[in-house]
Order: sequence, then C-alpha cells, then structure tokens
Amino acid sequence: MSIPENGYRDNELARRILDRIHTAMAGLDGVRLMEVCGTHTMAIGRFGLRAAMPDGLDLLSGPGCPVCVTPGSYIDAAARLAADGVTVVTFGDMVRVPGKETSLESARAAGGRVIVAGSVTAALDIAHREPGEVVFLAVGFETTAPTIAAAVRAARAEGSDNFSVLVSHKLVPPALRLIQDDPECAVSGFILPGHVSTIIGVAPYAFLVDEYSVPGVIAGFEPVDVLAGIESLVRMVRDGEPAVRNEYRRVVRREGNPAARAVVDEVFEPADTAWRGIGRVPLSGLRLRPDYAAFDAARRYGIDLDEYELPAGCRCGDVMRGRMEPADCPLFGDACTPDSPTGPCMVSVEGACSVRHKYEGK
Repeated sequence: MSIPENGYRDNELARRILDRIHTAMAGLDGVRLMEVCGTHTMAIGRFGLRAAMPDGLDLLSGPGCPVCVTPGSYIDAAARLAADGVTVVTFGDMVRVPGKETSLESARAAGGRVIVAGSVTAALDIAHREPGEVVFLAVGFETTAPTIAAAVRAARAEGSDNFSVLVSHKLVPPALRLIQDDPECAVSGFILPGHVSTIIGVAPYAFLVDEYSVPGVIAGFEPVDVLAGIESLVRMVRDGEPAVRNEYRRVVRREGNPAARAVVDEVFEPADTAWRGIGRVPLSGLRLRPDYAAFDAARRYGIDLDEYELPAGCRCGDVMRGRMEPADCPLFGDACTPDSPTGPCMVSVEGACSVRHKYEGK
C-alpha cells in the first residue's frame, strides 16, 4: 500500500488498516505470521499490536535477535580474552548476555578491558593508538557485516596487526529455510527485516514462494509500516497468492545495496555456524576468507565457537523457532526476568522474552 509522507504513526490510518486486517481475516483461522527482526519485535510490543490482532491471527517472534542466537561459547571466549589483557570492543547489547560460564559484564567487573562502542571504527582507532591486542566482537546479521568487512580490509591495508575480529555473523535467509523445514513451526507468512533488506534486497527471499508457497513482506518499523505488512500478508494467505513484497520502499531498494554486498563478499564467505538454542545451520554464517584470515581472532587465539546450549529449563530455542510463546517457558517471569535473566532472549532489549515481559508482563 502507499503510505503518505509522515503518515507512519498516523493513528487514524493505523485504525483503518487494522479494520481491514479484521475484515480480511473473516473466515480464516490458524494464521501464524512471524517477524524476523528484533526491531519489529520491539515495535509490535511497544505499540500493542499483538493485542489488537483479530482472533485466529498470531504474531510470532523468530530468530531475529543476533545477540540471542550468539553461542554461549562465544561470550565465554570474549570474556577470557578480556581477562587475559586483550582489549575487547563490543556493541552494548552484548555486555550482559550470559555465556555458559560468565559474561562480558563479569569480565569487566573483574578488571578486564571491555569497551562499548557504536561501531567497529572505534576498535580500529584503539588499535591505531595503542600497542596492545584489540578484538572487535563481530556480531549481527547482514546489516552490520559491511562496515566490519570494510574495517578488516582497512586494517590489512594499513598493516594493523594488533587488530582482529571474533566473527559470529548470521544470515537471515538460511534461518527462514530452517523454520520452514520444521514441521512444528507452521508459519503462514513472514514479516521480513527492513534493515537486513537494505543490504540484500528482495531476491534472496524468493525461495519462500518458489519452494514453500509462503508469502513475505519487507516492512518498516513504525506502527503503520508493521500493520501494512500484516495486512498484505493476510490478504495473500486468504487469496492463496503468495509473493515477496517490499512495503518499505522509502528505504529498501529491490536490488539492495550492491556496494555493501561487494565488500562483504570480498572479505567474508558463507559458512556453517551454530545458532544458540537452535543448532548448527548450514551456510547461515560468515567467516573471513583466506586472504583475511590473519584478522580472525578465533584462529589467532585458538577459539572454538561450535556450541549452542542453553541453561537448564530455558526454552529460548523453541521461542525463536516459533514453536512456543515466551510466557509458555517455565522460567519466564519467575527464574528469568530482565533484571535477572537466565536465557539470551530475556537479556537483549530486542529479545522476544524481554519485549514480552516489558510490554505484556507475565
């Protein structure tokens, strides 16, 4: 649909779209739509969209929080590096995430040097200024990979041999395939991530229609954006006419960002990788290509990242697959809260459990 400029939070427009969703759902039941981006999860919770949905339409939270799916072994390894005198630079949402044994927060409290930064550039600047080893925690989906790839390329060009990255990048399309191949998930359609799509464009999602006959809609993050995406999905489910549509055209181009993809393809290559709570997913991650292997912190420090266990009783893996709601986890709201998190989905501000607890309570 065409959204008027500055109409993305228009209450009246949102009500009209919501009315159309209710009308389109007439006679339908068991429609399960999954958002695959933590920012969508936050928007749905913040604006109360889940409670506004008609009966028979469920909104599920998928594996779209990169912090949540980062293996515990990765957290522990980063904490050990900090304890051993390496300067560890990270995005802020990684600090409190529990590993199997510790966290970056604990490592910092014990005297380790853990620096929170908004970009990889800060880590490279520290490596330029100081002689000690600097490791940047390269976590995120396709959105963060280009800037990290560019920094690694710059480090090689400048001869910054005290800089490296500990890679735990994840790719969205393989995760969607994993969900569709899981008979317990039964997703009717996907609200596709806007940020990721600015990089990869529309074509990588075509397999949803071609192989699974499931629709997808790339959506923005304001209330009208999300509701417009839901309406489009419901209509495609109702009419049996699946397609991949871009409802975020003011930001996402059909071809994505070819320049960003080019630098990623130069520095990284696809690799099998472990998703915490989900398992090892083929070709769903990135690793540094051989030409850039000197900047691979895992190789430099002998780190093994193949682990995806969760704490006892934690069901974050089932939540991220869409098999269950956060409140159905036996730990939710009792042993696991944002102030005292057990599982990764409760730690990250974009985690499904954290969002549900904050906006919908126990």
